[in-house]
Amino acid sequence: MARIAVRDDLKALEGYHSPQVSVRVRLNTNESPTPPPAAWSDAFAAEVSRIEWHRYPDRAATELRAAIAALHGVDASQVFVANGSNEVLQTLLLTYAGPGRTVATFEPTYQLHAHIARLTGATVIEGERNDDFTLDLAEVRRVCEAGNPIITFLCSPNNPTGLVEPESNVREVMAMAPGLVVVDEAYGQFADWTALDLIDEETPLVVSRTFSKTWSMAGARLGYLVGPSWLVAELDKVILPYHLDTAKQIAGRLALRYVNEMQARI
Repeated sequence: MARIAVRDDLKALEGYHSPQVSVRVRLNTNESPTPPPAAWSDAFAAEVSRIEWHRYPDRAATELRAAIAALHGVDASQVFVANGSNEVLQTLLLTYAGPGRTVATFEPTYQLHAHIARLTGATVIEGERNDDFTLDLAEVRRVCEAGNPIITFLCSPNNPTGLVEPESNVREVMAMAPGLVVVDEAYGQFADWTALDLIDEETPLVVSRTFSKTWSMAGARLGYLVGPSWLVAELDKVILPYHLDTAKQIAGRLALRYVNEMQARI
């Protein structure tokens, strides 16, 4: 039987792989070495026992969005939640990238920014950082002027270098970027400031975060984005219906009760 050819732009693409090894400290995936608090496990077990499994989950993840919004002092309409921050980024790129559009990254940085962008058919321009891995603002300007990116990715702290992007740099990039600026804060709890403070309804800026790192919830696969409500509304059009199962929504909502306890471990 003949094999059906994949898209031409995917033929040479390698998948993203991160080896899973049975050791306590897993630096390649940066999981927390400690589980959530025992009280979380007890509360989760109690609520899961009451799930109506014959019913679909809350499609809008209303309670979970509201809890995340309360944590960050924003409106629930400014929060988008998905299966890990990777699905958040994928939905963002499906909505705004794609064929004929350009996405900018500055290497070395998180590989999935460029990988997912290419999956959507977008062209990726990979700018270079300085020799000390700090962001080269002249290079940012060159990339923005040459490529007119619809999305410009930053990562703070940057994965894999660990450098926190200064607020002044983020503001400079926001001024230069012709499209949306995405600040990936998967490790945001290790920084001394957050780009969440720059979010408003008039600025094309979003911040993505995850439950997988300092919140000890990698097994739940939960991530979220905070941004303008008009942008979140567009993402809600693209995401598959009922994408967050009921147990996952419970896990995330309950985890937020223990955020201070989990972050105190850092």
